[in-house]
Amino acid sequence: MKRLSVHDLKPEDSLRLTFKSAFDPQVARESELERVLQALEEYSDGWMPDVAEGKRRRKYTRTAIWKALEESRDDVYTSLGLYRTEWPALDMSLRLWLPPRVPKLDISINAKPLSFFAEAERCLKFVEMVRAWACRYPVSHAVAHSNDDINLARFPDFGRDKEVWFRDGFDKIYEVCWLNVFGAKLVETVGRERMLSTPAWRVEELPNGGVLLVTRPTVTDFASEEARLAQARVHCHLRPDLDFPTVLRTLRERSATLAPVEPRFHPDLAPLLSRVVDDVASYERQRKIAELNAWQPPEPEEWRPADSALPSDVEDPERACAHYRHLAEHLVALLHTKVPSIFEATPESLTEADFYFWHEEFPTSRPRENIDAHALPAIGAYLGQVLVRHLGGRWIARQKLEETQVLVGHRVWFPFVRARHYMRSRQSLLDYSLTWLYRVAERHQS
Repeated sequence: MKRLSVHDLKPEDSLRLTFKSAFDPQVARESELERVLQALEEYSDGWMPDVAEGKRRRKYTRTAIWKALEESRDDVYTSLGLYRTEWPALDMSLRLWLPPRVPKLDISINAKPLSFFAEAERCLKFVEMVRAWACRYPVSHAVAHSNDDINLARFPDFGRDKEVWFRDGFDKIYEVCWLNVFGAKLVETVGRERMLSTPAWRVEELPNGGVLLVTRPTVTDFASEEARLAQARVHCHLRPDLDFPTVLRTLRERSATLAPVEPRFHPDLAPLLSRVVDDVASYERQRKIAELNAWQPPEPEEWRPADSALPSDVEDPERACAHYRHLAEHLVALLHTKVPSIFEATPESLTEADFYFWHEEFPTSRPRENIDAHALPAIGAYLGQVLVRHLGGRWIARQKLEETQVLVGHRVWFPFVRARHYMRSRQSLLDYSLTWLYRVAERHQS
């Protein structure tokens, strides 16, 4: 049974819920968690989990849940994951903190894509599920909102500074989300009358003294001007010390950061840059597209006119060429499990290698001495072999690798010099990409 994770889908926004409350550890677990599962099963509209996972993965049943919680238990907490096998993707966790720690129930949901919740009726059912939980369990706080927008706030958990969070707890309203449940303690801090008079789409006092507050009927339009105005009004009503224009400006800036940007990448590097964009977090995606739209690769500098090529200075050029082929095989050995196309030594395999090194942040994630001693010679030799195989190039062997050239048309190229430039930093992997040198050499082939 293969579960579908939110990480298996393309980078896009998701609906994120965080729910924190107390629970009674003296009550049988099946009875204490009954309302959690009952509301989940009743109100999850098209995104119901069908996998329960503790130390083992099982089909979702109540029995599977109790087994998962029991087998995952230690002296501190017990937890399980709930997932789906089909779209939309769901990553949901349920965690119980156990005595002697303060007993706590933590529920988190990440449902992807956010666009799945565009219908008002589906959003209403989600709200009713959270309401059912909040009526049953003494909530300290709960929020549901766009995951991308939360990540653009100052700190992913309610826009807070991490040190403040651990020092003060949830002591004031640092961020207002689409759906909010404020516990009784926070309601009293703000003032119950003020809380209940909030200008929001839905404000409801809960039986345990908490307050449920929803800014808009749907979550998917959170970045619209109307939604940002509503969010700012609510926040400033609950926090009279805040300046409305400042709050609204900050929210508008976040909306602008998330606004779709049309890719206009350099045509020779579009396949590589598209993969780079797909590899960043979805809340950074549009900003990355804009950055790469404006970026232009510097013209390769690792070449000379053919008539000024360095002559070969080795006794056996064929033996030297065999050595270059052997070095290129080192790159195949290094990458073949992650980059299967590396066996083919094609221009496309250069792009695959470029992306692999970028994804791995290779220049900074591997020991420098290993890069210099092993990766650089292998990369340079592999690049040279692709020039030889696909552009009719010819090795001009030299005793020093960095002086070794490949003759293509009216230019000679220095693949080992390119490899050194390439491995300076993560940005250098784009500025000095193997793909880009190949495409420029291709244009100058004849």
